[in-house]
Amino acid sequence: MARVDDYINARKIAVEYLAGNTPDEIAESSGYRVIGKNRLRVPFLNRVYMVNWPEFEFEDESAEKKDVPLQEQVLILHYLAAKNEGKSSGRWISFREIPGAAFYYSAFVKRAVDPLKKTFGKDAGLFVKAAGKLNGRVIDAGNAGFEFNIFPKVSLQLILWEGDDEFPPEANILFYDTIGDIFTPEDVAWLAGMLVYRLMALAR
Repeated sequence: MARVDDYINARKIAVEYLAGNTPDEIAESSGYRVIGKNRLRVPFLNRVYMVNWPEFEFEDESAEKKDVPLQEQVLILHYLAAKNEGKSSGRWISFREIPGAAFYYSAFVKRAVDPLKKTFGKDAGLFVKAAGKLNGRVIDAGNAGFEFNIFPKVSLQLILWEGDDEFPPEANILFYDTIGDIFTPEDVAWLAGMLVYRLMALAR
């Protein structure tokens, strides 16, 4: 389990790297757009953040003006720093298929798959309702399946099979085949968990 100090250090490293790139260079590689001379507009889940350069301070654009969690900042910075020039083949892959992901598989299941099943496994309708609030795109899979575009070059598919008296619920989470070129397996596990927990919050 990562500690706060780990995230602070990860943020520092990412900021130092990104400061060596211009806002236009970062925007071109990430798919975001520059606002003014030195700010990036970054939609993330159901929020929009403004990120300034070169300090990479985050500002929540919502009416609540909430603090941006450090973990979210690190994931966004890692995405901005990724030089993903490869194109997806269009194939969706499981977490296990991500290079180097085996060590983090149990954490991925604990953070994302199990909470998804526990919260929505007996009520696919609740999953549908929450996914709609997060602009999920319906896909033809399971009892309910949605695709979520988290970053311009990163999408996740969440698929749910309802449980009943005879069979327990099942869930699967799939990723673009280029996900390993953008994030480490640990980041992917955290990202999937953030998506699931945001859906859980919207289902309340």
